[in-house]
Amino acid sequence: MPLARAGVDGWRLDAAYAVPPAFWARVLPRVRARFPHAWFLGEVIHGDAQAIVRASGIDTLTQYELWQGIWHAIADRNLYELAHAIGRHDDLLETFVPQTFVGNHDVTRIASAVGPERVPHALAVLLTVAGTPSLYAGDELAWTGVKEEREGGDDAVRPTFPAHPPSPDELDPAARRVLDAARALVAMRRRLPWLTTARTDVLHLDNRALVLRTGTGFGAVVTALNLDDAPVSLPAADARTTVAGDGRLDTGTVHLPAGGWAVLEA
Repeated sequence: MPLARAGVDGWRLDAAYAVPPAFWARVLPRVRARFPHAWFLGEVIHGDAQAIVRASGIDTLTQYELWQGIWHAIADRNLYELAHAIGRHDDLLETFVPQTFVGNHDVTRIASAVGPERVPHALAVLLTVAGTPSLYAGDELAWTGVKEEREGGDDAVRPTFPAHPPSPDELDPAARRVLDAARALVAMRRRLPWLTTARTDVLHLDNRALVLRTGTGFGAVVTALNLDDAPVSLPAADARTTVAGDGRLDTGTVHLPAGGWAVLEA
């Protein structure tokens, strides 16, 4: 294991679903005997995630069901799908902490899936529900790219990076809003590590508006989304301050503009 000896802490097991869990159950203890803090992420697209983790000893799996629930719900303006996916996501926490994402090198970029103006909504969910979240490079700048089922069909979502990252002044307004949202939400996530294992309750739900409360004994975060073309006022539970977004908090209510969103902290 030369990479582990060089200080690599985590390992992504590509296409882990194509290997019997019993194989990982034999191999991983041998690695951990020498590198007890090694962390293993298995790429698993479907199946019984809890059973796979129990049988394999892998630390975590890719949470494709939540990824699909997030972008489908936003793109189709059907937040019932997202609420259902979050309920199933919470159930996984009884066994392991899933690896969560809204984009990776194998799927259409989130800005292409939901539109650049709705990327902050997706990031707000990703960074306020339980899990080990990751951001696919470029998604914080609203990069676009559609995966196609053909030879070379991944090229659009795996572009060559520029020699230097763009400065904020070089970004269009939509990309700048996404970058600002990503910075605020990542900063909050780092400040509130208990979100990794917190449970999420649905406080309000209809097709185009949703309020989530994710909390533990350490605190709570409220996430409010509005996919409608008109403003909406939603319950803010015990939230006291606004962390990110364009919502206005007023005595237990958060007021969102058309297409607005907010993350609040209790």
